[in-house]
Amino acid sequence: MQQTQPRYKVMRRLLFPYNGEEPLSQQQTWRVIIAWTSFFPLILALAMLPVIIAVKGPLPWQMLLVLFLLTLLLGIVIFGFLAWFAVFMINRTALLVQRSKQTSSTNGGRYGS
Repeated sequence: MQQTQPRYKVMRRLLFPYNGEEPLSQQQTWRVIIAWTSFFPLILALAMLPVIIAVKGPLPWQMLLVLFLLTLLLGIVIFGFLAWFAVFMINRTALLVQRSKQTSSTNGGRYGS
């Protein structure tokens, strides 16, 4: 019988399409980190522009550009670290689950035999 992967929502497929039962490969890890460091900071920086304009009034375009880039770069650093931490914890959990399955199958099942 062929296993089919579950169909996730669009946002889940873009930002973290892995089931967490097996550790992520290096390529999958980088894909998650790049997705997080491009998606979230861009949304955050774009959402900050109207707020900056409304609070500070009309600013010179150079100042708006500096604030936009500052928000974008800080977002990349913060969400890059968060993505790395999420991948690290998912991989660690997946390895622990694999080990527990391995030990339970070698011990004769749930009740032992």
